[in-house]
Amino acid sequence: MKNSKEEALRKIPKIDTLMKNEGWMRIVRNYPPELSKKVLKEVVSEIREKIKLEKLSLPPTPDEILSETEKRLKGILSFGLKRVINATGIIVHTNLGRSLLAEKAVEALIRTSRYYTNLEYDLKEGRRGDRYEHCSHILKTLTGVEDAVIVNNNAAAVYLVLNTLAENREVIVSRGELVEIGGSFRIPDVMKRSGARIKEVGTTNRTRLKDYEDAISPDTALIMKVHTSNFVIKGFTETVKSEDLKLLSDKYGIPFYYDTGSGLLSSINVFSENSEPNVIEEAKKGISVISFSGDKLLGGPQAGVIIGKKEYIERMKKNPLIRALRPDKMTLAALEATLYLYLDENTAKNEIPTLRMITYDLNLLKKRVKKVIRGIKSAYPTAELRVEEVYSEVGGGSLPEVKIPSVGFSVTPKKIGVNVLYEAIRSLETPIVARIEKEKLIFDMRTVQEEEDTLLVSEIVEVLKRYEKDG
Repeated sequence: MKNSKEEALRKIPKIDTLMKNEGWMRIVRNYPPELSKKVLKEVVSEIREKIKLEKLSLPPTPDEILSETEKRLKGILSFGLKRVINATGIIVHTNLGRSLLAEKAVEALIRTSRYYTNLEYDLKEGRRGDRYEHCSHILKTLTGVEDAVIVNNNAAAVYLVLNTLAENREVIVSRGELVEIGGSFRIPDVMKRSGARIKEVGTTNRTRLKDYEDAISPDTALIMKVHTSNFVIKGFTETVKSEDLKLLSDKYGIPFYYDTGSGLLSSINVFSENSEPNVIEEAKKGISVISFSGDKLLGGPQAGVIIGKKEYIERMKKNPLIRALRPDKMTLAALEATLYLYLDENTAKNEIPTLRMITYDLNLLKKRVKKVIRGIKSAYPTAELRVEEVYSEVGGGSLPEVKIPSVGFSVTPKKIGVNVLYEAIRSLETPIVARIEKEKLIFDMRTVQEEEDTLLVSEIVEVLKRYEKDG
């Protein structure tokens, strides 16, 4: 046994010999030479250890060693953040990066990344400027508010507002609005961390204006309303309208803060009566402070937007915490470009992908589905495909009850399980994320971008040819 082990060890190709192989020449043309050599040594070392531990009786061939080296190099140099095709039908998909940016926002992002900018430079005065002015100008124009400030997400916005306006004091909020939005983001936890003290009023399902008024004390710093976003309570319910809370706050001289959630700036007719609050309409009520997300229904980059009375926004800008929460130049550029699209309602609906997908014409979707099916069938005639009437969702914790009629198609594998097929399409160069229902893999075309249709066809055909023939 000892002699056979030593014989196997002697047969391991030397590094110098492997580096003269034609396969090695191909590797160093495509990958950094020093890294390639390091990985090659690691592969050979592992082979040596396996033989010593009698887990391997003979070393692999030079071609197999180089193939394993190339495979590892590809894995090392593969970006962790990949482009994927979203065929789930969930438009603002949190796990897939939420909203897609409009082309104008992408152009602004590239321009800002490639060149120097006046991020914090006042070109008119020739001195240091304010980074927040780039977005506050357009926000004031759109909503009519006195001022605005941007932070890196809406959780940060909630934290900053509460820490600035209510640290060590009471904030009155309905018990039914102390929600967990997602990713363990719980409103009560954020409130406690901010230094504010929660004063719950009402019950889970019913809160009246009198509950708020009875809770007001000399220690009350803020009246707060939270849009519950990702769930709806039905039946015996009652909530207080924002306009009534605004009148109450005026009566007692206490600021009113409304966390509206998803940043709806557009009037989209697929929404139900109890849908997301429209930021522009809420701002008209003269609410002290409003906050919302940039990457949900607004359709921009991840950001937390705070708008309202200048006296409160100025206090937030002076809070030392803001430096830890501020957005970078690329976020500001993409957000500003997105907001400018809202100056015209039709432009916003046509050019902002989130709004475009929500309102996408069902007949156009049907035509695209049929074309995609024809494309797959022409390349792989035996594919078992079927048009499917499905429902899309807005997603991102927005409008949980809104189901948008949509259309897609299903692929039913013949030789392999549907889970194996799904794993295969998620392992492609451009992974596809879909959903499984009743042993069928379903692709909702509402969230597949039109320019991705051809790629979708070729990717599905590639997987079917690889697994269905050989499976």
